[in-house]
Amino acid sequence: MSVELVEYAVDSEALYDQIADGLVASGFVHLPVALPPELSEGLLQHVLAMADEDFRAAGVGRADDFTRNPFVRRDQIRWMSGDSAVERDYLAWMEQLRVGLNRRLFLGLFDYECHFARYPAGSFYKKHVDAFRGRSNRVLSTVLYLNPGWTLADGGQLLVYPDSASLEPDQQVIPLMGTLVVFLSEKIPHEVALATRLRHSIAGWFRVNASSAEAVDPPR
Repeated sequence: MSVELVEYAVDSEALYDQIADGLVASGFVHLPVALPPELSEGLLQHVLAMADEDFRAAGVGRADDFTRNPFVRRDQIRWMSGDSAVERDYLAWMEQLRVGLNRRLFLGLFDYECHFARYPAGSFYKKHVDAFRGRSNRVLSTVLYLNPGWTLADGGQLLVYPDSASLEPDQQVIPLMGTLVVFLSEKIPHEVALATRLRHSIAGWFRVNASSAEAVDPPR
């Protein structure tokens, strides 16, 4: 699906520099404000208007390896299709980010996919990485949080670990409205702590073209 590039009244080049520098330095970038506030607010209203049946229980793995395991994760997801104006605006913003990061880091980012994620009270996602080395075309992960007035007492923090063997996180992100994180999909173990009230986000992945003679990956 193609998306139209939309110009926003932000210093996009400085933002892309900041994200690129952070990825080089540590592989993880935390931005309390990145998207235009009106776009974040539109996405929040969009997800709040969705019906329960629009979401399905999330799982782990892909294709034949896909399983649902409530001991690992209990969130619900709805893939973004671009059928609404606000979804198209978000995908256009991410397309600009893809181009900007390719120019700076030569990552060969080819495509972007994302879904709305809903964590009802009592939900979590245990420590994991978004891609196993050499087994996925996911290169960069993004998460945009859509939770006004969120506090530490509400739980649901993104816990970031220095490596897979570490038992304690070295940083945490409160999923407050408008916050964006960007990180290396293969290298950053992370976890979603238990949420005590309904929590919304958009999780996405920039991918490289892993097509072969046998299959197109990512599919177009």
